[in-house]
Amino acid sequence: MRVAEAPPQNPNHNSSQQELPQNPSPNSLEPVTPIPPSPRPVPVPPTKLSIEFDSENKVFVNKISTKLFDGFAKLKYSFQRNKNGDIQYPQLGFVTKYLSVLYDHDERNAVISGCLDVGPRVQIKGVHDVSAQQGEARLIATLADPSYKLELVSSVPSTGPPRASLKFPYGEVQVEEKEVDEDKRVLSLGGILKGNVLNGVCSALHKDGNWNLIYAYKDDELTFIPSVALPSNVFSFAFKRRFSPVDKLSYLYNFYSNDWSAVYKHNFGDDLKLKVGYDSEVRLGWASFWVGKENAGAKKAPNKCKLQLMLQVPQDNPKAIEFLFRLKKRSYSCEI
Repeated sequence: MRVAEAPPQNPNHNSSQQELPQNPSPNSLEPVTPIPPSPRPVPVPPTKLSIEFDSENKVFVNKISTKLFDGFAKLKYSFQRNKNGDIQYPQLGFVTKYLSVLYDHDERNAVISGCLDVGPRVQIKGVHDVSAQQGEARLIATLADPSYKLELVSSVPSTGPPRASLKFPYGEVQVEEKEVDEDKRVLSLGGILKGNVLNGVCSALHKDGNWNLIYAYKDDELTFIPSVALPSNVFSFAFKRRFSPVDKLSYLYNFYSNDWSAVYKHNFGDDLKLKVGYDSEVRLGWASFWVGKENAGAKKAPNKCKLQLMLQVPQDNPKAIEFLFRLKKRSYSCEI
């Protein structure tokens, strides 16, 4: 009888080891610990810090404002610090589009103001002083023609009929009641009328029985503004001459008092300006140098820093030269 032969074996095969399956089951693997996500940055409300130093009053003026609720409201805090380090005039404000509250810590008083749109052409505004228990209510109505606007202003509590003013393309007329003495009140009419005359604008201002007639002529290089006050017959004129896009001279003379003033201005660029002037009424010469636009804040100034340097020389005592400067710096917060 013939015995069946066993199949040949691989000489490299180790019988003591078991072969692993080529496709192991996923259930046989150990679970992998998930990696926790990295923490998200905590958003900080946009915060603005402004610090201004006034060398004339020797004080630091600090202002902090923060936008809340996605810009719906703003929280403001301001205070002054004198040369001794004392904090003065701390004020806290909460401002929205239609309501604002300003709290004065030293006075323990709050001033509340608000506005309300009543339709597309009528707006109501109000201001209330909590401590004084006084305020003001204002109604502003725009007519069908936007160049016409009616405004009524009344004190709260009311002490008489409201002050009324009507604005129109040729000026403004105001009517209000004024107290002559304790037992007599009269209506007062004032306002301004203006129109084009001889390539210029002629204006007539009336207030408390006095008139001020002004004529203004202006072109690309020259501005000439004579004026006369009636019935006092006080005459004065202002003169401005632009020599180049960066050089300008202004002059004002009063014939009644013989007082005059002159200012020369030179721009070195959009953010640098030099002004030199003299005022005969106070007998003072001065020079001023601006870094940043003169009539704007520090927001658009280079590095958000605005600087004014001023030199004053009294005519009666030239040795008493006074150097003043004002520095304003603004900064913003970032996310952390």
